[in-house]
Amino acid sequence: MNIERRSFLKLSTAALTAGSAFGAADGPMPMSMLGKTGMKVSRFCLGGYHIANKSDENGVRLVHRATELGVNFFDSAQGYHKGRSDKIYGMALGGSSQRQKVYLMSKAIDRDRDKAMSQLEDTLRWMKTDYLDLWQCHMVSTQEEMDRIYGPNGALEAFVAAKRQGKVRHIGFSGHRDPELLVRFLQACDEWEVAQFPLNVVDPHYLSFLEITLPAARKKGLGVITIKPNAFGNITGKGIASIEECLRFVLSQDVDAVVSGVDTLEHLEQNVAIVKRHTPMTADEQRALLARTKKGPFGVEIEDYKKKPA
Repeated sequence: MNIERRSFLKLSTAALTAGSAFGAADGPMPMSMLGKTGMKVSRFCLGGYHIANKSDENGVRLVHRATELGVNFFDSAQGYHKGRSDKIYGMALGGSSQRQKVYLMSKAIDRDRDKAMSQLEDTLRWMKTDYLDLWQCHMVSTQEEMDRIYGPNGALEAFVAAKRQGKVRHIGFSGHRDPELLVRFLQACDEWEVAQFPLNVVDPHYLSFLEITLPAARKKGLGVITIKPNAFGNITGKGIASIEECLRFVLSQDVDAVVSGVDTLEHLEQNVAIVKRHTPMTADEQRALLARTKKGPFGVEIEDYKKKPA
């Protein structure tokens, strides 16, 4: 038996194991309109950071299998693994007919207009595409950054120009440190179409994006993408909740899609199966879950990306 055949059987076995444990992942994918963008996206969005955790070949397999499972929404950022995430999408989708069937998003972290535009050009080249469906101002964390983005020659000018030039179809922003800052950020500008921020089963207990940022984003008419449903593995790793509880809770909120990071085919199948069989949690179920997670640990011990207490 050759290496390719052995690898195929190994991957197939992993997929079958995941399917038997979590239910078949090969059903219809739930879809949602991403705010007012007009994009009908899969509620499961493949996380870009994790696809580059291992080899390029593994990342390409994850992207291909995700499309087979009905995923049409793919996350990335120019800074993930020094551009490897963008490049893996280029290897998997660039120059193929599949590119027209999916929505690609990436992000630029530079706060300067010209440098942000340069990052976009790198992303387009690495992804082997002429345009992005969604380009986001990445990881807005401080008031100083906000002032730079909105100031003269700030990154906002690059985002508006790129959309006008057709290099991107829609623009948005992401942040995971301070929910109140993101509210100020989205209220200060009418150009943004999408907001991306964390939601999970411990978020309501400390600097809650669910309670602070989500209502403001919806009031403004923005599409909402959530991230870190498992707080980088800290929630399941510390036995706080199961991955099914993590995803069900997030999908039971007023959100359009959840970005989930997976770096194996087994985890991809597991996550997609949960999303496909999802039924919203009742109010009583959510209250019971949050009462349990409030017993701790929570806060920066779990969500170490949030602003620390003063």
